Amino acid sequence: MSDTDLGSLDAQTLAHLFESREASPLEATRAALERIERFNPDVNAYVYVDAEGAESAAKASARRWGQGKPLSPIDGVPVSLKDLTQVAGMPCREGSLTSSKALCDTDAPPARMLREAGAILLGKTNTPEFGWKAVTDNRVFGATANPWDTRLTPGGSSGGAAAAAALNMGVLHQGGDSGGSIRIPAAFTGVFGFKPTFGWTPQWPPAKEPSLSHLGPLTRTVRDAVSMLNVIGRYDYRDPYATRGQPECWGMDLDKCLTGLRIGYSADLGYAKVDPQVAERVREAAGRLEALGAEIVEVHPGFSSPLDTFRKLWFTASLEQWSQMDDHQRTLLDPGMVANAREAEPWKAVELFRALADRAELTQRLEHFNQEYHLLMTPSVAIPPFEINQEVPPGSDMRDWEEWAPFSYPFNLSQQPAASVPCGFTDKGLPVGFQLAGGKYDDARVLRACHAYIEAHPPRFPSVPNPAQYA
Repeated sequence: MSDTDLGSLDAQTLAHLFESREASPLEATRAALERIERFNPDVNAYVYVDAEGAESAAKASARRWGQGKPLSPIDGVPVSLKDLTQVAGMPCREGSLTSSKALCDTDAPPARMLREAGAILLGKTNTPEFGWKAVTDNRVFGATANPWDTRLTPGGSSGGAAAAAALNMGVLHQGGDSGGSIRIPAAFTGVFGFKPTFGWTPQWPPAKEPSLSHLGPLTRTVRDAVSMLNVIGRYDYRDPYATRGQPECWGMDLDKCLTGLRIGYSADLGYAKVDPQVAERVREAAGRLEALGAEIVEVHPGFSSPLDTFRKLWFTASLEQWSQMDDHQRTLLDPGMVANAREAEPWKAVELFRALADRAELTQRLEHFNQEYHLLMTPSVAIPPFEINQEVPPGSDMRDWEEWAPFSYPFNLSQQPAASVPCGFTDKGLPVGFQLAGGKYDDARVLRACHAYIEAHPPRFPSVPNPAQYA
């Protein structure tokens, strides 16, 4: 294995090498840590790295593999967790100056499950304050940069996880998605991101708006995402919203062909403004899915923009967070989050009740849509990546991130599974992704279609940050 960079490999390949003793978890962990040391100064994906703890866990994993008794197929595989997730022995700053620097003494469900599976917990990845926006910068750790062009944002709020996945600084990366926070950075960095059906990947403590939040993987391949879901996609009683019924293997249909799959394709959902190059890449991807055997039907899914509905819920969550702060803490908060909170202050209960009713209507329409079409295909994001440290593209007339990410939050409102799949690049070499969404509990079908596309059209990843400089 002397000619192979262990830091460039996927989870399945690493497990095979561990089993055959051609490589060890300790070597794989050191390779991941070396990539973090090399690349993180340029992208700021990791905000905390526990090299000593990772090496200690890797040595224990190596002993298990040597005895032929791995705890799971991802025993010894390096992973990261988003800095909104509690991990015992690591801080959980949540991107906020109001948070404690103390080390946590409890594992949240994904950390517990990954640790029990023998995965190697490398550290925590960057997020905006409390995950409130779809770009990744905060007053504690600064901004995460896009590996393809470090002048640009990787999106958010799981921007640190996405940048880490693009550069393979670790193999499996846990993100969270309340309005697109997995799918948006996946599209902006050219990796695969999956938001499972709500309640199937438990979380605790609850998210700031718990009924919108889904935990899921950001990875380079769908098989790697499945490897992670097979661990974190299990019931945990601590999550009051957790549900049962997850497949024994999330990838049970992964190798099925797409023949017979009926996909509704919408370029704009009837209301979104989409960058022409993004629209063209996604249209090309629809043609490729059709060539793989799927039936593609251009459709209007039958609902109007739920932007106001989402804002009612999302801004109210910011108001609740703001209301818990004292006067000094409020001065430390991200001004954009404060502006959202203050906008929500005068809203009346009847307005929020109407938002919940509109949410139910949207969910009903989407579930009805999925009786005729197995999946709905759209762009993941309406625009390419833009300048770092900005919530909207400079010079645009947009007021906030929801306007340039109109395709993601409808499926948080409906709590359905959805994924972002890399499908090429703009003329400037920036990644583009398409979204596939399915009916509730149809996660295996979404993963199946995503896998078929990626197997037929493997994505390209940056070998180093700013690869164009070295072309």
